[in-house]
Amino acid sequence: MLSEADFLDVVRLTPLVSIDLIVTDGNRRVLVGQRRNRPAQGTWFVPGGRIKKDESIDVAFTRIVNDELGVASVERSSSRLYGVFEHRYSDNFAGAPGITTHYIVIAYAMNLTGTVPIGRFDQHSNYAWLLPDELLGREDVHDNTKAYFR
Repeated sequence: MLSEADFLDVVRLTPLVSIDLIVTDGNRRVLVGQRRNRPAQGTWFVPGGRIKKDESIDVAFTRIVNDELGVASVERSSSRLYGVFEHRYSDNFAGAPGITTHYIVIAYAMNLTGTVPIGRFDQHSNYAWLLPDELLGREDVHDNTKAYFR
């Protein structure tokens, strides 16, 4: 496990690789959470997380679904590759001045029924289901999330 200082060096020196989850509910609505953490703190964003060193994409996918949504045992094979994206932020997890954050994001689309309880409030302060047009029209939805629907 990296110390916060070592991880800040990683963020300063190299892109991070992450998985974003484009979760729909069967009624075209998309799940977004209001971020508690930097970067993009306070904005509405699709759930996601970074892939850890030596972690396979399959293991990372299942862990991220559990960590972000509180839903266990969802495998990557039950989702569809949505695309590969690039996210850049002017800040970083620590709020350290002058250090930007750069992600290479593998996005996966998945459907969850409305009967599945969703939420990990250590990651997000709130969750909402929004239609793509609603999401695109809101100023508090991050541009990197809007890019998935443009």
